Amino acid sequence: MNLIKITDINIPELLIYQQLRDNLFTKDNSFIADSSKVVNLLLESDIEVKSLLATPEYYDEFQELIESKNIPTLYVADKNLMQTIVGHKLHQNVMMHGIRPQQYKIENLDDNIIMLDNITSTENVGSIARSAAALGINSYLLPKQGPHPFGRRALRVSMGHMAMLKTSIYDDTATTIQELKKEGYTIFAAEITSDSIPLTQAVVPKKWVLLMGHEGHGISPEILSYCDHIINIEMMPNIKSFNVAVAASIIMYSFKQKK
Repeated sequence: MNLIKITDINIPELLIYQQLRDNLFTKDNSFIADSSKVVNLLLESDIEVKSLLATPEYYDEFQELIESKNIPTLYVADKNLMQTIVGHKLHQNVMMHGIRPQQYKIENLDDNIIMLDNITSTENVGSIARSAAALGINSYLLPKQGPHPFGRRALRVSMGHMAMLKTSIYDDTATTIQELKKEGYTIFAAEITSDSIPLTQAVVPKKWVLLMGHEGHGISPEILSYCDHIINIEMMPNIKSFNVAVAASIIMYSFKQKK
């Protein structure tokens, strides 16, 4: 490995590690990932990697993996210097500058899709991705106005499993649902309404989309009117709802078992 020891922390190539915060991207769609578990999983994917910024210990431990990726630039620094470069305290020993992958078109997504409507929590975006990957639901539809799946925190919460999913960013929920229906998908909305179907009674077809709504407000009546079915998870009467990431995991697991 050709490690570059940092002698000047102000070189332009290092500024991205300081300036590129959680949900921001450059014109070339750069993103920053951190922690060895996340970075290592990304290194095992087809993600384009521009550079690593890591401690000598990280390079020693994962030399074989790093060399298999043919990364153009490998910066080495101790943790104290890394913290000076990024401008805050670090709990990890590696950061990665990568290029987020191209988004998938709807017609190229899989038969089972998890779709978010107006989700605002980056942590929930990452947590749902991790559950989807674990359950073999490999297509992820997210709104343009919400947290990006390749934001630093979303990547960290997903433990890097975001890279295993076919992600697609859409502009308008109603229009996208109509496009999905044309592709033969049945749309299930997760919401508690007077006429929603208990999850245990849901009949799941081959091609389905599970739509999860806002953490506090849920899914609007207008969007619900575009969906084929509204389902709810049976729970104790004194409990109003699950966290959206927990609810998504329960429903995805149930749908996979029904198939």
